[in-house]
Amino acid sequence: MTTQNKRLMGIVLAVVLILSIPLIAMQFTDEVDWKLFDFVIMGFLLFGTGLLCELVIRKVKHTDYRLGIIAVILIALFLIWAELAVGIFGTPFAES
Repeated sequence: MTTQNKRLMGIVLAVVLILSIPLIAMQFTDEVDWKLFDFVIMGFLLFGTGLLCELVIRKVKHTDYRLGIIAVILIALFLIWAELAVGIFGTPFAES
């Protein structure tokens, strides 16, 4: 297995591991109430972010540019996640 395939497998496993956290929490508490749509959206966001970071790692050769682009991608992920979770910007996406 090549290094690139190992990284792609790592992305998939990381997404599954991260999504298993709310799934397991739902078994023990009513505080976590995710629907199927929530898992699909978060899976899409996490997998898409992982693939974008992988694309940057493969295509951008200059280390400083690579780190900067990945930082912007991760900041965008966290802002979208926060908006969907609690509606910090008040967009219609958060239903707030």
